[in-house]
Amino acid sequence: MNALYFMTLFYVYMEKDIYILGIESSCDDTSAAVILNGKVLSNVVANQKIHQEYGGVVPELASRAHQQNIVPVIDQALKKAKISKEQLSAIAFTQGPGLMGSLLVGTSFAKSLAMALDIPLISVNHMQAHILAHFIEEETQDKPNFPFLGMTISGGHTQIVQVNDYFDMEVIGETIDDAVGEAYDKSAKVLGLTYPGGPLIDKYAQLGNPKAFQFTKPNVKGLNFSFSGLKTAILYFVQKHTKENPKFVQENMNDICASIQYTIIGILIDKLKKASKETGIKEIAIGGGVSANSGIRAALKKGEFKFGWTTYIPKFEFTTDNAAMIAIVGYLKYLQEDFADSTITANPRFAIS
Repeated sequence: MNALYFMTLFYVYMEKDIYILGIESSCDDTSAAVILNGKVLSNVVANQKIHQEYGGVVPELASRAHQQNIVPVIDQALKKAKISKEQLSAIAFTQGPGLMGSLLVGTSFAKSLAMALDIPLISVNHMQAHILAHFIEEETQDKPNFPFLGMTISGGHTQIVQVNDYFDMEVIGETIDDAVGEAYDKSAKVLGLTYPGGPLIDKYAQLGNPKAFQFTKPNVKGLNFSFSGLKTAILYFVQKHTKENPKFVQENMNDICASIQYTIIGILIDKLKKASKETGIKEIAIGGGVSANSGIRAALKKGEFKFGWTTYIPKFEFTTDNAAMIAIVGYLKYLQEDFADSTITANPRFAIS
């Protein structure tokens, strides 16, 4: 049993309530959450719909919106948790990776509030948080056993991580160009769908034939991914067929989306199979916004029967960017007394290991 386990027992034995305020501002969602001894009391998220007009996140607009949202979001999180700021034990915030302007808003606010309250400040890696969201105390959510393989799939990241302990992680595979979420959104844009397009492709895919159209999977060595070639192939495919039939997309939307999703999921599962075989690890946990995709969840469940995996899928509210996952990492670091000082700065390229 590791030191963190005994530290947790110590705090429980001493009956010390640990309230952690988590602040997430890595991209376009402003979020604040409060957890008590690992259990979520509140998890408030303010979305920025303005980016829909541009078909993607505009960094400058995102940072401005964070400045407007961060105070009311934190205030609401504290009220929903039914505690005052004076009861907080520590403040955890996303240090990176992410958009620099967005990260600066959360980092600056967290540092100022921690200093004003004279409580510890805890920096959190956003990608670690997606993985450690599985350790939120939730009755309906099982926790993976170490070691396990964590697949983080989102709009900006695609990684396979070998997780040996809470803070012993190694990236063993990642995208060499575009993330899977971007592949979804850019494909949706080609089809004339609104941003964010991933959920819409998932919606139409459930009504279509996944083998109606065939897209070539990229041939990338090892455990790394590539999605730029697939995006280009989908663009050329749509251009070719709409030239022949202007109503092609409209008439075949369900089948096109199903075929795109089938290809993307195949790429992810193939790499996960390879990683599991090479490491001998059969405990699989996913995280990140794209893990909310119904097709990916279904494919992982099939993996339990086909490959002997034990799979872990977090609650939907803990998959997208949210502060509850930041707060649980803050809690785990608090138990280890792993605190940051006031000189810490935002790091848009913060590596997971």
